[in-house]
Amino acid sequence: MAWPRDEAKLERVRSLLVDAQLDALVVRAPDNVLYLTNFWGMKGYDACVFPREGEPVLICLEASAEDAERTAWTADVRFFRGYDEADPRPPIARTLDAAVAAAAGYDRVGVELSLGTQAADRMVGEPTTYTKAWFDSFRGAVDATPLLSRARAIKTAQEIERLRIANEIAAEAMEHVRARLEAGMRESEAAAIWHLPVTEDEPVLFEIWVCADGYWADHTKNLVLARLREDYEELLAGLVPVYEAAVDHCRPGASLGELDRLVRDGIAKLGYAGQPSHPICHGVGARAHEPPYAHQAAGGTVEEGMVLAIEPGVYWQGGGGLRLEDNFLITKDGAQKLSSFPDGVVACR
Repeated sequence: MAWPRDEAKLERVRSLLVDAQLDALVVRAPDNVLYLTNFWGMKGYDACVFPREGEPVLICLEASAEDAERTAWTADVRFFRGYDEADPRPPIARTLDAAVAAAAGYDRVGVELSLGTQAADRMVGEPTTYTKAWFDSFRGAVDATPLLSRARAIKTAQEIERLRIANEIAAEAMEHVRARLEAGMRESEAAAIWHLPVTEDEPVLFEIWVCADGYWADHTKNLVLARLREDYEELLAGLVPVYEAAVDHCRPGASLGELDRLVRDGIAKLGYAGQPSHPICHGVGARAHEPPYAHQAAGGTVEEGMVLAIEPGVYWQGGGGLRLEDNFLITKDGAQKLSSFPDGVVACR
């Protein structure tokens, strides 16, 4: 859907460009294009040149012209064709030509040189990745990834509203499933090669990603049909206080490194040293997993306006275990849960 231009977000980026002494950003990751223009590409072939001063340029696949007109915040949209009979090169080559031309007037530009992950485009299945030619064409460019990560870590009022929508969609979907889960059903994921039966005394874990207009929710929820088995009850009783302590820790100024230590030490006291193997906290926004990450070696602090996924988990050898996860907006008073669906293990009836 269309959203009004988020001036607070764009001014933050411009201010960071001033601090970094950069004239413009040249971005191609779908989540960064969305962040700067509100345009969510269909195939990931699109790009944006975002200057410190003046109008940004959206470089857009011709087939997405109607979407760009309806949703994009920038008036300067330059189209290229997916297939051009006069130019047999792949469409990404035409994106690059247009990006180089749009950035030609700027002396110091930032490019996503160290981008580790990116969100998918709207077609999701095959995220388009960079070619060597892209990087070679912006010689002398500065790595823009730290600047973009810093900008994206603190959410504006509009971003929080969009994240709330994604979280509520996830909660409503869980309520729908909760009312219909039955013994004998099979858990399955797309392209899964094995299935597990739903049993009455074991939790069914739902790993949920919801995307609403390019903004994500990342949840883990657990349902059970009847009374939870005793070993799961014991694990839940130990894991909930660890989760609650992590949520309580997340206040402005709190250490992200200490958050990681707090959770891992708590899990170790339950007898599961070294767990979980995944991060216990990360940012959520235009990507389901984005900075900041809680890691003892990385430093950093929790800041007001961040949206964090907190997810301690314990996994048993041979299968089973529990993970608790929801998304939290960091306010001056602490962490505010964005989803209305309960944590823990929720009974279906």
